Amino acid sequence: MLQEPKSKQQRAARVIILTMLTVVIVLFAASAWMIYQNTKAKNHIRYITYKNLVAEKMAITIKGMEMNAKIVFGEVGKHLESPESVVEALSNTSYLSPDVRGYFAAFEPNHFPEKGRWFEPYMHQEDSNGFSMRQVGSPRHDYTKSQWYIQAEERKDYFWSDPYYYYDGTNISGNYSTYVKPIYDESGKMICVCGADMTFEWLARDLQKEDDFFRHDELLNKYIGEEEDDFFTVILSGDGSCVAYPQGKRVVLNNPQLLDDLTNKKSGMLEASVNGVLSTVYYGPIANMDWAVAIVVPQHSISPSMRTNGMVLLLISVIGIVIGLFAYRKAINV
Repeated sequence: MLQEPKSKQQRAARVIILTMLTVVIVLFAASAWMIYQNTKAKNHIRYITYKNLVAEKMAITIKGMEMNAKIVFGEVGKHLESPESVVEALSNTSYLSPDVRGYFAAFEPNHFPEKGRWFEPYMHQEDSNGFSMRQVGSPRHDYTKSQWYIQAEERKDYFWSDPYYYYDGTNISGNYSTYVKPIYDESGKMICVCGADMTFEWLARDLQKEDDFFRHDELLNKYIGEEEDDFFTVILSGDGSCVAYPQGKRVVLNNPQLLDDLTNKKSGMLEASVNGVLSTVYYGPIANMDWAVAIVVPQHSISPSMRTNGMVLLLISVIGIVIGLFAYRKAINV
């Protein structure tokens, strides 16, 4: 007669304990999902903020280069009476920006008969960061056939050239984009094209510095953890090609939505395979340029805080399950 109530108590205890175990498992799954979504949202905001900061810094730097270039071009325009006065105007280092690789004035063929067909003085930075003058116009470097020279005749105003590679066997060889302005005489005839060169090697080094700062700044990473983020920043041209990137990190991005956004100067995010690694790419335009900043974040990079929170949650859940199983065994053995 006493066994039936005892059996009912055992069944009730089993139901309660199994219910508790189910609740623990459901709570663990729900909490893990919430941690994942919260971390994902936090990283989303973090990388979008960083992308905007890089784009803004690049825009400010490039705007500064343009302002300096306009001053230099203005000085050249005031001193066109002789080759010597042009060289002197270009040599005024008080106007030269350290971010610019070099400044030049490429004259129409035979404009100064004593200089021959090609006259292109080039004030450029040496490796020591000092500036020196060089004459680069020659049969080997016929600048009148260069894309930027031809475009200057067509556009008749300031513009940034498309990326190109320049090689002459010296230390000024490299990948360039040039800020260009044609200069005209009083009759409206173009007599020279002024330019300020920016190298993508310099831009890549600048991007690397920004990435390193973002990874290691204590205030920015106070709640991120000690591990480094596995991300990198690149500059994309309007057609999606990668024009500046950290060493070994050149990417190919030809997603139709990204290309459409680049054309319309819109920001966006996409998931894509980047060099064989599934990644999230945050991208956005650089003001007044036909380029965009892109932050590439491999998805295998798990946030340290997410990993820590997940482990703590898992440990608590395991302890809860063990206690529940122990209570369950005690109940069925009563």
